[in-house]
Amino acid sequence: MTNILAIAGSPTHPSRTYGVVEYTAKLLQQEGLHVDIISVRDLPAEDLVFGRYDSPALEQPKALLAKADGVIIATPIYKAAYTGVLKTFLDLLPQKSLTGKPVLPIALGGTIAHLLAIEYALKPVLSELGARHILATIYAVDKQIQRQADNSVVLDEEIDQRLKDVLKEFVKAVEYDAAAPQELVHAN
Repeated sequence: MTNILAIAGSPTHPSRTYGVVEYTAKLLQQEGLHVDIISVRDLPAEDLVFGRYDSPALEQPKALLAKADGVIIATPIYKAAYTGVLKTFLDLLPQKSLTGKPVLPIALGGTIAHLLAIEYALKPVLSELGARHILATIYAVDKQIQRQADNSVVLDEEIDQRLKDVLKEFVKAVEYDAAAPQELVHAN
């Protein structure tokens, strides 16, 4: 079975970001993929802030990442950058842990003004972790996502269609990479 790891980088819960991650997971599960979700806010803050690479609390997230065929990273944008809690988590991942894994960044911001934050802030870190196949970012502004009473989300039609379109590309990329001989995947 194809495994996807979705990482929610919001420091709050419930959040629009987590709702979008859950919605994305449901769409992928309908395609027959297995999706695990981790919320970095649930990891011990002390381990993240003090850079405890060997924290027992990080064993499960690292194991899920190791077995993942593809990764989704979702974050709100604050002050023109992704969240600090997500940064501290990414800093603790093993070197090149995204090698051979298609990565789909999803970002949510208050205004369109922060659209390029992912290009300038997050993608260089993902590249440093070995990501070479980073799909087109889905960026949505808060008004395009309505949180429901049960904490699920409803996306405006335009952003919903963009997400579904990029998920089709993501599934193709994951399936292609999973079928490719590993020596070719790691050579890229």
